Amino acid sequence: MWISFFKIRFFCCLLAVLMVVVLVINVTQVEYLDHETASATFIDSGGQFVFSQVTGISRNPYCGYEHQTLSSRERLEEDSLLAALQWQVPDVGPVPFLKSTDPSSSYFVILNSAAFFKVGSQLEVLVHVQDFQGKPKKYGGDYLQARIHSPKLQAGAVGRVVDYQNGFYKVFFTLLWPGRVKVSISLVHPSEGIRVLQNLQEEKPDRVYFKSLFRSGRISETTECNVCLPGSLPLCNFTDLYTGEPWFCFKPKKLPCSSRINHFKGGYLKGLLTAAENAFFQSGVNIKMPINSSGPDWVTVIPSSIKETNNLELSQGLGTFPSGYYYKNQWRPRKFKMRQFNDPDNITECLQRKVVYLFGDSTIRQWFEYLTTFVPDLVEFNLGSPKNVGPFLAVDQKHNILLKYRCHGPPIRFTTVFSNDLRYVANELNGIVGGKNTVVAIAVWSHFSTFPLEVYIRRLRNIRRAVVQLLDRSPKTVVVIRTANAQELGPEVSLFNSDWYNFQLDTILRKMFSGVGVYLVDAWEMTLAHYLPHKLHPDEVIVKNQLDMFLSFVCPLES
Repeated sequence: MWISFFKIRFFCCLLAVLMVVVLVINVTQVEYLDHETASATFIDSGGQFVFSQVTGISRNPYCGYEHQTLSSRERLEEDSLLAALQWQVPDVGPVPFLKSTDPSSSYFVILNSAAFFKVGSQLEVLVHVQDFQGKPKKYGGDYLQARIHSPKLQAGAVGRVVDYQNGFYKVFFTLLWPGRVKVSISLVHPSEGIRVLQNLQEEKPDRVYFKSLFRSGRISETTECNVCLPGSLPLCNFTDLYTGEPWFCFKPKKLPCSSRINHFKGGYLKGLLTAAENAFFQSGVNIKMPINSSGPDWVTVIPSSIKETNNLELSQGLGTFPSGYYYKNQWRPRKFKMRQFNDPDNITECLQRKVVYLFGDSTIRQWFEYLTTFVPDLVEFNLGSPKNVGPFLAVDQKHNILLKYRCHGPPIRFTTVFSNDLRYVANELNGIVGGKNTVVAIAVWSHFSTFPLEVYIRRLRNIRRAVVQLLDRSPKTVVVIRTANAQELGPEVSLFNSDWYNFQLDTILRKMFSGVGVYLVDAWEMTLAHYLPHKLHPDEVIVKNQLDMFLSFVCPLES
C-alpha cells in the first residue's frame, strides 16, 4: 500500500515537472516567434519600428524633474512615452570605427521588383547594413530615413522602417502616384553614434548654456542660466509661477535677482567626445549618407481604376501613414483636400476679420515672414523688436487682419531676448478669449533637443492644458500645431540638433496632442519627402505648402 502511494506521488511530481518544462519551452518559443515575426513598437512620425524588449524604464534624475508632482494619469502617460521612445541599441561594449555601420558597403534590395504595381500598392525594400570591413552587422539600432520620389513629376513620399535588430531592416512604402518611382535610403546615424547621442542626452543636458545680463545703474553682471544649474552657488529662481516651468540663473555677486535685463544663448560646450566617438560623426562618411541598391532602385507604377482609387481614399484613418505626398511640388494630404493659396487675395479673403497668433520658435516665425512678404496689404508694424527675435506684429486695416508672432519661453537659443518678452506659450494662450475669428498656430521643438525628454514632456503638458481650456471656452477657435522637421547635419550640429533628437520630440508632440481637437501641419514628412536638401529653416516652396495646409484648416473647402 505504501509502495503504491509513493509510486503515485512520484508520478504526480514527475508530471508537474514535465508541465513546467513544457511551459518554459512554449514561452521561449512564443518569445522567439514574436521576435522573428516583427512584434514591434511603431513610432508614429515616420521613423522606425523597433523591437520593444523594455520591461522597465531607468532614467537618470535631472534636477527637480524626478520630484515633479504628477497625477497618476500624467505619470502613466510619461512612462508610456519614454517606453515608446526606447531605442534598441545592444550593449555590445566599445565598438571600433571599422566595425561600425558603413553606408557605402551597405545595400538595399527592392523585393518583388519585377512584380506588377498599381497606385495604392505596398512596396517592400530590404536593407542590409555592413561595417567598414565589409562584414555583415549582427545588431540593429541604426537611424535610417527613407523616401520614394519621381524627380520629373516633383513627387515624393516617406517610408516606414522596421528594425529587425540583426543588421536587416525592412522599409514599407505606399505607392501613391503612377510612373517611374525611385527608392532612396539614407543612414542618418550608425547605431554606434546613436549610443553616443543617448549618453549626451542623459549626461550632458547643459551642453548648450544660456546667460542673462543683470543691471542696476552703472553696475552690470552676466551670469549663466539654465533649466538646471550644478553646484551650490546662490541661485536666482525664475520658475514660472503659473506653469511651474523651472529656470535658474546664478545670482550676481552685487545685484539682486530683480535686476535681470535679458536672456541670450551663451554657447555650445566643446570637447564633448573622445577621438573614438568623433569617428562616428563624420561628414561624407556616416552622417546622412545614401545607401545604394544592389539591383534596380526603381519600379514602374501604373494607375489604378477609379473604384480602387476611391476605396484607397475611403480607407484612410487617423493612423494614416504616410500622411501625405508631393505631386508637382504640391503637398497632398491623404485625409482631406488641401487648397492652394497661390494668390495674395486668396489669403486675404481667408484671414479677413481674423486675429492670428503664431507662437514658438524660428520655424513658425518663417510663416510670419512669408505672409508679410507675400501679402502686400499685410503691413508689419515696427515694434522695435530685435531682428529674428520679436515679438512681431502685422496689420491689414482694410480687411481687419491682425497677425502676431511671439517666441516661446526659455530654453530658447535666440540672441538677446528682453526679460519682459520671455513669455510661456501656455500663459499666452490663457490670455486669449478665442472664437470663430481667432486662429492659433504653435511650433515648439528645436530648442529642446539637448535636454532629457522629461523637460519637453512637461512643456507640452502645460501647453496642451492651456489649449484644452481655450477650446473648452471657445470651441470655434482654430488651433494648429506645426511638427518638427529634419535639417542639415554635420559633426557638431549632430550633437545638439540631430534629426534623431528631433524625431523623438516629434513623436512626443504627436502622441500628446492626439485627440485634443487641434490640426497638425506635418512639417516632418513635408521636409523628408521633398527633393530639396534638409534645412532647419526649409526653403520657401516647403514653407508655402505648410501655409497652404494651415490656411486650409482655417478656411476649408466647402463640402
